[in-house]
Amino acid sequence: MKPVSKEEVTVVLPTLNEEEAIGQVIDELKSEGYKNILVVDGYSKDRTVEIAREKGVKVVYQRGIGKAGAVKTAIETVETPYILFMDADYTYSAKDIERMLNHISNSDEVIGLRMDRHNIPLLHRIGNRIISLAFSLFIGSRLWDPCSGMYLLRTESAKMLELSSRGFDVEVEIASQLSTLGRVVEVPISYRRRIGGRKLQTWREGFNILMKTVKMALLYNPIFLFSSLVALFSIPGALILVWQLYIRYIYGAEKWSLGWSWLGLTLLIVGIQGLALAVTSLLLKRMERRIVQAIAWKSKREP
Repeated sequence: MKPVSKEEVTVVLPTLNEEEAIGQVIDELKSEGYKNILVVDGYSKDRTVEIAREKGVKVVYQRGIGKAGAVKTAIETVETPYILFMDADYTYSAKDIERMLNHISNSDEVIGLRMDRHNIPLLHRIGNRIISLAFSLFIGSRLWDPCSGMYLLRTESAKMLELSSRGFDVEVEIASQLSTLGRVVEVPISYRRRIGGRKLQTWREGFNILMKTVKMALLYNPIFLFSSLVALFSIPGALILVWQLYIRYIYGAEKWSLGWSWLGLTLLIVGIQGLALAVTSLLLKRMERRIVQAIAWKSKREP
């Protein structure tokens, strides 16, 4: 299969007050041979736009608010076959883009899997692990870093996305839709300490991303979500039964409650049924993904 050239990709840098890092990021991209660079600015109050234009880079102002507004604006603007999003705070290396280009031919999205985890704040690492687990359970596709700020998309696939995000949860929404409808892969990349102050509000954005994952589950795998909630009934059911058995064993048959025992047994049975349905939905989801991928692969092989 023909490899993707650097001329076929536009590197998009969403910016908001990144004057300390934007110049170094652009210089590094150009040194690696990337000429199509687009800065989508969120109305910075510092010299971000001025520096980008001095470097000869195209700058557009985003429509909408937050990082999601920058992503939507970029998707509407880019005309090359591929589009790569990359945070403009110097945390990502331009040297890793070529590695990602090698995998986009057979995928709809290539996510940069951040390997230098020590450069990510501890609280963010914990949150990312929780979100990754929630994503894998709800969407039915295992991804280790769905929140990565460096990812490569087919422009054709990106333009078909229906994005409703407003903030940093846009990466999760993109990965959710493309994991369900196409193929998403992860490629190991480096991750450096950022230059400049952080904009991510950890608790608020973490909660928003988690809620976005739940929303994606409602849209793309609602059976698993609701059956998983039903499966939780087995926990109080088992506790009630153990409690009643303990009372019967310690104090005798006259002390235990038949009503409580029936309640515990009912909750346990309902929970087990919910668990069985959740597992079945995951198996069906995996089968659905394999069928979709097989059809896509067959269509690519046919003349």
